[in-house]
Parts: sequence; structure tokens; C-alpha cells
Amino acid sequence: MRVALMGLGLCLVLSGCASKKSSVMLERRSVGPLDEEVAMAAGKPWHIEPTVLTQEQHGVEIAAHPASQEYLTQLFLNKKIFGEFAGKSPFSTDHLVFYVKIANHHTQKIHMSPGAFVLLDERGNQYQTLGVDPLTALAEARQSWGGARGVLSEAKPGYFGIGIPVGSLLKGSQRDFALLKQSALQTGYLYPGVTYDGLVAFWSPRTDTKTLRLILGEIKTDFNAKDEPQASLDFPFEFTAAK
Repeated sequence: MRVALMGLGLCLVLSGCASKKSSVMLERRSVGPLDEEVAMAAGKPWHIEPTVLTQEQHGVEIAAHPASQEYLTQLFLNKKIFGEFAGKSPFSTDHLVFYVKIANHHTQKIHMSPGAFVLLDERGNQYQTLGVDPLTALAEARQSWGGARGVLSEAKPGYFGIGIPVGSLLKGSQRDFALLKQSALQTGYLYPGVTYDGLVAFWSPRTDTKTLRLILGEIKTDFNAKDEPQASLDFPFEFTAAK
């Protein structure tokens, strides 16, 4: 009887969590008119051209590649990079992802913050980057069982009076977090001679979008003796949706 009640309790906990919408899912996906919002993140498999654009300013060289679903699939299956976490891509078709590579050929360090990067479409919508935490929250919200990492991840067999390792239910979201953390372009300094790369994700634009402008902004450089940047660089990249 006790086992049945505990099992029922677990089902109620999980189903209760699953019925809740993540606050991340309810946020606006772009800065723009409200009537544009209904067509965002429709899950179109984008084909963006050109496949790579490169710019150099003030000794800083940046290359931006639209990351196709095929590219992401192959990348995250690479065990040489991700080891035990290698597997399914943590991104879905409602995300538009770019691979960014930055090389500091300058004589001083530079500072970058992917949170300052934006994506613009021709309709006047502006998309901010999706960080690791929001992307992980989105992945968890899509799980049918719901739950919270801090509550169930340590559960052992028999913890709820039933003989299953409940903690294993959360391995998927933990793996997604590890993959996102390892592959994301992170905020920080790049010293002279350093080359750094990673992924930057946005909500997918409207399916009828024809042109996209990716702005990798606020690359700080020329730091003075007080460690204050004297210059801020913006790198705009123009893309079109392939026919």
C-alpha cells in the first residue's frame, strides 16, 4: 500500500511540474511589434547564405558561419570533443545558431560579451542571444516528466518507495547543459595571439524572413592603465535566406 501511495505521489509531482510552462517559454522572442511575435520560432530548417563571412578590424579577425542542423548533428556526435556527453544536439529547429571564430591579432587583449550580440531581420525585429541557462530551461520545459534538477537528481532506487532510479530521469537535461556549456561562446578576455570559437544561438526568425544581419558588437579593445577600454568594435554580417 505504501509503495503504491508513494508511486502515486511521484506521478503527481512529475505531472504537476510538467503542466507548468517555463517562464523562458513565455518571454517575448524578439524586440519588435507584438503582432510579429506569433510567427517567431516556427521551426523552419534554415539555409543561410553565404556559408561563411569574415571581417578584420583593428587587429581583430572574426568569422561567422550559420550552423545548419546537419552541422550541429555531426558536431555534437563528436566524442573527441564532448566525450561521454556526445549525442543529440541540444538545439532544436526553433533556434538559429551561428558558429563564431575570433582571432586576436592585436597587440593588446580584447574583451567580448556574446550577450551584446544581436540578430536583425528586414521586418525590424531584433533578436538577443539565448544563453546557456535559458536554453537549458527550454530543454527541461520540453521534457514530458517536468521536475527540477535540485530535487530529483540525487534520488536513489527506492527513494520514493519504488525500485527505479528516479535521478536518471534528469540525465538528458544535465547532458544538454554540459554540451551547451562546452560549445557556447563565453564572455571574457582574449589575449594577443589567442584564437577562440564557439556557438551563439537566437530564436528562429519568421519563416518568411529573407535577410538577416548579425551584429557581433561591443568588442572592447585598447585598454588603458586603469584597464578601461578606449575602443568598442562592431562586426556586422549580412546574410540571406537561401532559395
